[in-house]
Amino acid sequence: MVQVSTRITIDPEVCGGRPCIRGLRIRVKDILDMLAGGATRQEILTDYPYLEDEDIAAALEYASRATDHPVIAAAE
Repeated sequence: MVQVSTRITIDPEVCGGRPCIRGLRIRVKDILDMLAGGATRQEILTDYPYLEDEDIAAALEYASRATDHPVIAAAE
């Protein structure tokens, strides 16, 4: 298992190696999908009582870092 942060883990034996919250079987993508679908943090925490608000923040931070890449423009 690789610990990407204190809350995000990647384990080939859990969810096919996709980034998960603290080794649980809830993926970063699951949290992002719920938020994109209009769920509030409080709704997610109510529906998944084993999650913590810091887990949601970590998922957002992970996604932000995963999509941040340099853009290289070709010379004209």
